[in-house]
Amino acid sequence: MKWTFDWLKDYLKTDKTADEIADILTRTGLEIESLDMPIAPIAARIVECVAHENSDHLHVLQVDDGTGVLRQVVCGAPNARAGLISALATPGCVIAGHEIARGKLRGVTSDGMMCSGRELGINNDHGGIIELPADTKIGSPVIAAETVFDAGITPNRPDYLAVRGIARDLSAAGAGEYIAGSDEILSPIESTRRVDIQTDKCPVYQFAEIKNISIAPSDKKIAARLAAIGIGPKNAAIDATNYICYDIGQPMHCFDADEIDGDITVRMATPGEMFTDLFGNSHELCATDIVIADRAGILALAGVIGGARGMTTDKTKNIILESAYFDPVSVRKTSKRLGLSTDASYRYERGIDPTISGVALARATQIITAACGGDISGVVTGGDIPKCDVKIAYSPELFRIKTGIAMPADEQRSILENLGFSVAGSGDDWTVTPRPARVDVLIPETIVAELIRIYGYDKIGKNTEYKHFPARAHDCRDINLKNRLAARGLNEHRSFGFGNSATEVLLSDKPNIKIANPITSDLDTLRNGLLGNMLAAVANNEKRGYPDMGLFEIGTVFDGDMPGEQHTEACIVRTGTTSPKHWTHRNRAYDIYDAKADLISLIPGQNFTVSSDMPPRWAHPFRYGAIYQGKKKIAEFGELSPVVAKKLRIKTNVVIAIVNNIENLPSGRSHRRVVLSEFQPITRDFAFITDTDFPAEKIVATAVAADSQITNAIVFDAFDMGDGKKSVAFTITIQPTENMSDADLMAIQNAVIGRVEEKCGAKIRDK
Repeated sequence: MKWTFDWLKDYLKTDKTADEIADILTRTGLEIESLDMPIAPIAARIVECVAHENSDHLHVLQVDDGTGVLRQVVCGAPNARAGLISALATPGCVIAGHEIARGKLRGVTSDGMMCSGRELGINNDHGGIIELPADTKIGSPVIAAETVFDAGITPNRPDYLAVRGIARDLSAAGAGEYIAGSDEILSPIESTRRVDIQTDKCPVYQFAEIKNISIAPSDKKIAARLAAIGIGPKNAAIDATNYICYDIGQPMHCFDADEIDGDITVRMATPGEMFTDLFGNSHELCATDIVIADRAGILALAGVIGGARGMTTDKTKNIILESAYFDPVSVRKTSKRLGLSTDASYRYERGIDPTISGVALARATQIITAACGGDISGVVTGGDIPKCDVKIAYSPELFRIKTGIAMPADEQRSILENLGFSVAGSGDDWTVTPRPARVDVLIPETIVAELIRIYGYDKIGKNTEYKHFPARAHDCRDINLKNRLAARGLNEHRSFGFGNSATEVLLSDKPNIKIANPITSDLDTLRNGLLGNMLAAVANNEKRGYPDMGLFEIGTVFDGDMPGEQHTEACIVRTGTTSPKHWTHRNRAYDIYDAKADLISLIPGQNFTVSSDMPPRWAHPFRYGAIYQGKKKIAEFGELSPVVAKKLRIKTNVVIAIVNNIENLPSGRSHRRVVLSEFQPITRDFAFITDTDFPAEKIVATAVAADSQITNAIVFDAFDMGDGKKSVAFTITIQPTENMSDADLMAIQNAVIGRVEEKCGAKIRDK
């Protein structure tokens, strides 16, 4: 974004220098990339004009520039002659984007350049060098060489793409007094044409029809400002649309009314429809492109570029001036797909002020009629100005909580009002309404950001008191979960929210959500699980000599590409051996029981069952289990499939535990109240015969559920009996709460036997 210092002063009454303005803008969030103070062309008299000996059209001039020493300039203008006062650009001047330098033309030294009206941005005359009045002071500037600011605009601040928006910020930062300017709009005038809006991507479309104009150069001030920022002046009609685009941030377009057939229609393009832009390039359109059309076809790509048919030329006598609001997403899709980036699309994509189309139309109309004459024969509005009713509940205390700075509420209110926001309410209950151009301010935190950047980041000192919001419920849950896993010797793993499609297909049958523009080719999806990135970390660490690891990650995974289609998963990966080699003990590799123990640590005191479900793609087909509470599957564990390990080039053993959705985890509090009893615990042993493939876990879980006084059950023996049967022996622990008789113990024993035989289809061993 470029603008001149004098342009800024249209909206800001200030005594600050350009350097001070640049410093304030950079401190408040608008980085000034360059501050250009150009050398101005000066008036010079041609003292001598002779033909160039090596050219049939060049002249060698001796010019008086007021320094007392004649300067030699080679010039090809047909009107160059002795005695003429014209404009001289000395070395260092920038003319039409090119810096003038001392050099040779056809072997003759030229120490500058004589300029035409077009090159100076004064008019559109390029037939010869400009002829200045005879009383012009030699050596005086021909045009004002205004300081040009060049700033890098961040995507969240579209209001900075208007000189008016920049002035508003400077005023709030104390750089001067904001000058609002006129916001008058044109009164409706009935026209023979109407607007037919056939898409919701254009809520409002306005135009003014101006007849009997005489295309003329722009006002000198407007032409000079456009030229200074690198936009070559064309004529008053075209320049007015460019000027308003930079002045208040509303892109516009000017059509030759005589080339338009009937009414104006705003619609979506028909797939395959062809369009030729004003540069003569043809484009095939699709159904997501918004177009401006008449009965004969397309006139313009809405918000992007005008067409060859209907463009304004020097012969235009009647014009239609367009001012509208187009959907930012649709404009961006069209711009990116066709590779067309214009000043208009750059602004629409980021979001313009949706309420200023009428103001822009009035200002541009005034500029055109002042320079070209003409009569306004129609002012038509299609649709309605969008309502900007963003209201944000805000408390002044939030600023101190977020920044640690106790800024008085009155000062906060003053800053917000200077930014053009309206503030209602008192005490701790405010309702803040941003001005329409601030489409980026939507939540209380963005209000804090606005306040602190105007107040000054430099005022955040080392002793600032920081206070955080009370932790939200899910934040506490995540922290508690992380602490438990870290206490088991696991290290936290952090990865991007993206995944590798090839790896994800290898690990599960969940859908892949492709990314249109991935940051790298191997992160081309929104991750549908955490395991893929963790296994990539395992492979990379193993390759570098670190095969023994214990990792966990808690993060968001995606079920679809729509808002809300995501959940939080927890994944644990252990690789290699449990500890380094040592003479005091025998080392062992991690196995699935380590993964199971990690999961059980997350549900202390809870009843659960373990089932050998059909394993997912990542798991070993015979070393996998799932943990259930009732019919709800809350977690799974197992060894990594050898097939997957080979494809990912992992040679170390890997065991995995996954909580598919941590919302399914119980709170962690025991369902059973632990009561310290004065009575000694009692144990009883049982042995049951069951089918070979029946899980022993289900038998002991069923036994524990037989009586509330049974606190635990542990398998101590299991062996294959042949014929598809096995024996499972376990010990139960009974914690009495009162004196128990032999009959009481026998009742518990019979309850265990009866429940296991009924629920598990097992038989008690008689010997």
